[in-house]
Amino acid sequence: MPLAGKLEKMLILGFKDSEEAENGGVAEAKANGAYYEALINPESYSLAYKLKFSDEGQGQGTSGTQLKYEYTEPEEITFEFLFDNTGIIDGRPREHVADDIEEFKKVVVGYQGDSHEPLHFKLVWGQNSIFKGRVTEVDITYKLFKPDGTPIRAVAKVTFKSSIEEEKRAATEDRNSPDLSHVRTVKLGDTLPLMCYRIYGDPRYYLQVAAVNELNNFRDLEPGTQLVFPPIEKQ
Repeated sequence: MPLAGKLEKMLILGFKDSEEAENGGVAEAKANGAYYEALINPESYSLAYKLKFSDEGQGQGTSGTQLKYEYTEPEEITFEFLFDNTGIIDGRPREHVADDIEEFKKVVVGYQGDSHEPLHFKLVWGQNSIFKGRVTEVDITYKLFKPDGTPIRAVAKVTFKSSIEEEKRAATEDRNSPDLSHVRTVKLGDTLPLMCYRIYGDPRYYLQVAAVNELNNFRDLEPGTQLVFPPIEKQ
């Protein structure tokens, strides 16, 4: 027996920071000019979980290399969103999909002048918050054209990466030892010596961390940048 009730469309809600994304809703997203409702709900979505290992070299008496676990990368979710201006779906035929695509891109990849970075997002379907994160990739495929080549149907494949706060990640993984690799996101006011002090208990390892991350200018860290803090043998 089919479930009765209103058809809820998937929403992409954009927020200025991760705290607002955690607590905000439709009103806040609309105030940010970052609200998008899917034309039709996706048929499926995929989740990806990636673990990072370092190559320890060939083990003694073995023919293969040994892998040492470093950290688990934030999970990723991928959706496909349909754009259709034929009028078949919504009864509103339009000339082309260009305007809809531009509006969509403005929401998901638009640069915010005040924060100097793209938005944080929450994916909402009905009463459920499916995912919170940042957009890392958008691929647009045009599917249907008028005789003059004007596109009237397109599919946007969008990948979001989880932006869970690092404090929450550390609590979840319970991996606070300085003998393990850590990934941290630079926040406003962070310096490399300060971040080294938080992890290693000593700010003097900043040069080694700068070398691992190939930082040319470690004195000017860009907020939102992810840095790897590897195990360091203390002197």
